[in-house]
Formats: sequence, C-alpha cells, structure tokens
Amino acid sequence: MRIPVLRTLVVSGLVIPLTAALVVAQAPQETGAPRLRAEIERFARASGGTVGVSAVHLESGDAISINGGERFPMASTYKVPIAVRLFERVDVGEIDLADMVTLTERDLHPGSGEISQLLNDPGVSLSLLNLTELMLLISDNSATDLVLKAAGGPTAVNARLRALGVNDIRVDRPTIRLIADWSGVELPPEDEWSPQAYRRLSRGVSQDMRAAAAEAFEADPRDTATPDAMTALLRKVWDGDALSDERTAQLLDIMRRCMTGEGRLKGLLPRGTEVMHKTGSIGGTVNDVGIITLPDAAGHVAVTVFIKGSSRTTEQREAAIAEIARSLYDYFLFAVDDN
Repeated sequence: MRIPVLRTLVVSGLVIPLTAALVVAQAPQETGAPRLRAEIERFARASGGTVGVSAVHLESGDAISINGGERFPMASTYKVPIAVRLFERVDVGEIDLADMVTLTERDLHPGSGEISQLLNDPGVSLSLLNLTELMLLISDNSATDLVLKAAGGPTAVNARLRALGVNDIRVDRPTIRLIADWSGVELPPEDEWSPQAYRRLSRGVSQDMRAAAAEAFEADPRDTATPDAMTALLRKVWDGDALSDERTAQLLDIMRRCMTGEGRLKGLLPRGTEVMHKTGSIGGTVNDVGIITLPDAAGHVAVTVFIKGSSRTTEQREAAIAEIARSLYDYFLFAVDDN
C-alpha cells in the first residue's frame, strides 16, 4: 500500500516541499530474479573479495540480498548512523546544528578529508552543521570524531540504532582509533596527541607490523555492519521513522551532495541520476551505501554494497560496485510492478 507523504527539503534556508511515495507496513520481499542474482554474483567475483549486497525498492518492498547477513567493516559508511544519532539529538532539542565547536590541535585527525590539511593552527570554530557536512560530503575524519562526540559517543549511537530496531550495525571507535588499529599505530594518551606525534609513531611501524594489524582489522567485529542492516537503516531514514521530516530532508540533501565515490554506485548510472549516498574505504574494504532515485516516478532503491578482503585495485573494486548498482537500477526500473 502506498500513500503520498509530504516532505520538506531545506536548501540554503529555503523550505521546499517534496512528495514521495512511501510504503506503509511493507516488509521487504525477496525478489525471485535468478538472472539478477547471477549478474550480481558475477560482478562480485570481479572485485577479488567478499561482496555483500542488500537492496530494496522502497515503494514496493521488492528486495534482494547476497551475503546480507554477513558482517563487513563499514569504514566511513559508519558516518551515516553517526549522523542519524546527531540529528536525533537535534530533533529532541538536546543540541542545535548552529552550536559552534572550537577545534584544538588534538581534534586534527589523520585520514580522508580536508580539515587536518588546511587548518594548521588551533582556534577555528565550526558549527555542528558545518562539521556534519564535512563528515558526509568529503568524509573528513576530524569532523567525524567531533560529530561522534557531539552525538554522545558510540554507546549513544548504538542505543539509537537498537531503538530503531537495527541490531546488526555497531559503532565502536572514533576514526582516529579505527585508523590507528588498522595501521598498527599505538596511540598516545589524548592529552599528548598531535598530528606530528601520529606521523612520528606511524613511521616507526614496520611493514610486518602493518600487515599483521591489517589482518587483525579484517577479523575485528568492531565498527562492522551487515548489508541488510545498513539498508534497513537507510529505509528507516527514508520512511521518516528515524528522524523528523525536516532532519530527514536535511540528511538526504547532504548525502545527495556527497563528493566522494563517483565511480561506485553512481559510476554507470545514467547521467543526472540522483544518488544520496556515503562511501567508505580502508585496506581491503571499499563500500558505498545510499538511495538511488529511478526515473519516470519509478521509485527509489536503497542499496548497500560492501566489499572486504580484496587485494585488487580501488578502481577494480569500484567498477564492481558500479556494475552491481547498474544491474539493480535496471532491474528495479523495468521489473517492478508500479500498479
């Protein structure tokens, strides 16, 4: 059963009404499409690793899952549940996205993003909205760790996920600790942290130590999710179960403007296809999760593609994600009954 639901999209202070067809009490129904499954499995083999795929057509509930119950490192896709928890705190009035956060040297963390490269001196202040956008748009790790702190930390994020009925996503560490564990760096106490200290410690890690740390990271259950659980979270966001209409529209708008991973979910889709997504990469892991808008009012597809344990190039793994996404796009565009 579908009903039209009025949403609002907030862009540059303007409130724009959007309509979307949502499914009411519609559980995902596994699609009986053996050719689709065979195509996805063929592209998965080309990735050189283990691939998990979970996709659901949000309007019909038609779904497919391959290794959907297996755990994968989330890498930076874990920034989606962090954002959900932060925005929930905004919804209940505990914090405001206009709240300012002053960065110190200890807040400049390694990895993806721009803050640590652009801001060499402490004292810069950014709003929680600025930090959330940096976290999701360019996957900035310094911003992420500040947003995670503002969200109440990993325990609060996980509690919110459980309250939503999403049980197979766990957020355990800030990005600085996650990257350190993967690379074999022993972090100093927080009050002794600095980017210079991290670089010095990183230079002292041998190749053997790095390899052992990366192998242990692949088997670590922390900061992992199943594809089915991540897609379930995306669906709860879309359906308005996770956040208010205003925060839902705001989160989806930021994800629509994501500036990373052009060769992943979006890589082979028709030019101009709207994809609200978040990427993630670390070691043998390359991921992309999001919501694809189909043309001609054919609906939307929530998609999770996780790859782990691959030694292929990033480009090869991204190509596998792009092929899988295009197969899903074509299937849900042409095979789903819109009546």
